[in-house]
Amino acid sequence: MKVDYYLPPTTLTTSVPDEARRVAELGYDGLFTAETSHDPFIPLALAATAAPGLTLGTAIAVAFPRSPMVTAQVAWDLAAMSEGRFILGLGTQVKPHIVRRFGMEWTTATARLRDYLDALRAIWSSFQTGEGLRFDSDEYRFTLLTPFFNPGPIDHPEVPVAIAGVGPKLAELAGERCQGFHVHPFHTVRYLDDVIIPNIAAGAAAHGRTASDVELISTVFVVTGRDEAEMAAASKAAKQQMAFYASTPSYRGVLEAHGWDFGDELNRMSRRGEWDAMADVIPDEVVATVGVVAEPDRVGQAIRDRYGDRIARIGYYTLDGAPALSDDELAAMVASTR
Repeated sequence: MKVDYYLPPTTLTTSVPDEARRVAELGYDGLFTAETSHDPFIPLALAATAAPGLTLGTAIAVAFPRSPMVTAQVAWDLAAMSEGRFILGLGTQVKPHIVRRFGMEWTTATARLRDYLDALRAIWSSFQTGEGLRFDSDEYRFTLLTPFFNPGPIDHPEVPVAIAGVGPKLAELAGERCQGFHVHPFHTVRYLDDVIIPNIAAGAAAHGRTASDVELISTVFVVTGRDEAEMAAASKAAKQQMAFYASTPSYRGVLEAHGWDFGDELNRMSRRGEWDAMADVIPDEVVATVGVVAEPDRVGQAIRDRYGDRIARIGYYTLDGAPALSDDELAAMVASTR
């Protein structure tokens, strides 16, 4: 199991080189960025030169606001800069964000993402071979790529792509087309075994592949502390974030897998803006099932016991309000998780 660091969304790009070097020194295997308050690609360009040993990836970049050509080019450049250590992580986002935040049209997410992935591969092939670009699907059409706009071949042209998802359709698509699948942190082992992994396997089998062709990548809620007070603070922070996810219909499948019936209540509370009170609805059982609850020196073993061979790359979910660990404690946790 590899252990990755997820760059906090508040980290400014100017501090990324120092943070990347620190992450490498702590023993992490990779550094991932998300598309929240900052662009997800720019920090990785800075990290690629600052810490050349780290695997780099987006977890995730939102696909649909970007033309596949735009995404293909930035991914190609990062693959070259990182000497093949870049993983392109893509997500669909939900309709309100695509339409109201990005100002784009919404179409069927899974079918559109399938076309998007195929378009990327067609574009990358033209980049590498110099052959004419001819791609035509229901969602995208690319028929022009003159030499002036072609970046040309690179040493590591097989850019791995990992898509993110919660439900069975995107898991199946990952099995069909991808090298990785970003499992949402609001998950359980039961949901992995009953929904995610079988659907990846089904998608893979239908296209002459196997589930082992797809790496599972995820973060885990870590509830830890040096004493009862710190453990309580970490648990409260975890409940707050879990309540936010559980209030969203997109994650209802995880609740249903366990018979947890508080989703509707949390959704109503979110509509009333009762964000602080929502944490009180999450039982301790849910924290222990979705997250890992252990003292710092036992976290690594607990993660390995839980995930075994299921997850290839794991990160620790950043919880606002949870006690911070020292670099020495983090380094020891990373070593024991691996």
